[in-house]
Amino acid sequence: MASALESFVNSVRSLSQSGNFTNLAETVSKSIEILSKNIGHLDNALGTLDYQQHSLGILGILIAKYSQAAIPDFEALYIHTQEFIFTCNGEQVRYSTDLYADLCHRFTQALVDRKQAQRGIRVLVQAITKIQLMPSQLTSIHSDLCQLCMLSKCFKPALQFLDVDVTDISKESGQYDAKHFLLYYYYGGMIYTALKNYERAVFCFENAVTTPSMAVSHIMLEAYKKFVLVSLILHGKIPTLPRYTSHVVQRYIRPLCQAYIDLASAYNSHNPSDLRAIVARHTDAYNRDQNMGLVKQCVTAVYKKNIQRLTKTFMTLSLTDMANRVQLTNPREAEKYVLHMIEDGEIFATINQKDGMVTFQDNPEKYNSVGMLMKLDEEIKKCFTLEKKLRAMDHEIMVNPQYVQKISGVYDEDAPGSSSLRIPAGSIV
Repeated sequence: MASALESFVNSVRSLSQSGNFTNLAETVSKSIEILSKNIGHLDNALGTLDYQQHSLGILGILIAKYSQAAIPDFEALYIHTQEFIFTCNGEQVRYSTDLYADLCHRFTQALVDRKQAQRGIRVLVQAITKIQLMPSQLTSIHSDLCQLCMLSKCFKPALQFLDVDVTDISKESGQYDAKHFLLYYYYGGMIYTALKNYERAVFCFENAVTTPSMAVSHIMLEAYKKFVLVSLILHGKIPTLPRYTSHVVQRYIRPLCQAYIDLASAYNSHNPSDLRAIVARHTDAYNRDQNMGLVKQCVTAVYKKNIQRLTKTFMTLSLTDMANRVQLTNPREAEKYVLHMIEDGEIFATINQKDGMVTFQDNPEKYNSVGMLMKLDEEIKKCFTLEKKLRAMDHEIMVNPQYVQKISGVYDEDAPGSSSLRIPAGSIV
């Protein structure tokens, strides 16, 4: 067994020196099982290799170490992994992005199992930037980073990736699993929800739900439940899913979330009593899904929506009358709601403490300030950038041989060099 390990080390050295990284990546991939059978000698092999020169070889050794049923010295392995991620040759590991991503997945799981999520955040940020070809490229490691940020409640490191719109997905040697795509948007939605950026949260949950699929996955199901709750808080209703949503999802996902559909129906009645009755009926389901916090925010939101509706009917209203109309306990509670809504910019009003009257006002924004003009300029620039990306993607599709072959109706089934073309029946020539 030791001779097989020695042969592996020699292959890593010779192929790295000659720059034949394609063959080296293939060799490393095929040698994981051999390395796993020589666990006791891997530290010696690791000591003979250089992180920068022999990155692919060390990558294989680290994966073999993580494949153990019980890691005897995790601290040492953590230090090796951290050093590898920070010092490895990015150009070299891109020849084996599937193994590189696998190492990050195993590293993440090991930290999650040990409840040490925060320790891996900085490492994974470096891991992503090391292999990204562009800032807008999504890798499967993104989902690992978002998971660690969620568990540790340290959200800021994930935002530098979540705030960037994805225009490309890393192929990872053809091994990219849709699970990581779904988890990236699911965890991303949870992070934005925790930060009360509900608009972006709805966007993330919708992306998870509308991903093309042949069945409703558990991730999509959980994402839809949160999509419903956050949409109620933000819009007061469930938005219609886009037309490109999978037929299977549109048909089966709502019946699987009946407790949440019932909540939305009660919310639309604008009656807090009906809403609280639904919450009481489905409390077990909401607690089981760990969504009770969002459900309670929905109950709070229905009071706010009712107060907003009053601004369209009245110019002035007493706190006592407001409390009665929106079914709040007393005028003091109504005052509390109004003050919070004024602070959050949800309504524009003033409260006369002397006579307990609320005066509703129009939005004071005249859209002529320097700050507003700068914001408009920023949004216009985003639109121009988006248009450039769409044009580039459209051009890429137009020159794709498979696309050209499909739209022209040409089926290349003849022998190479043959000039005969088979025209589909019914085509106009």
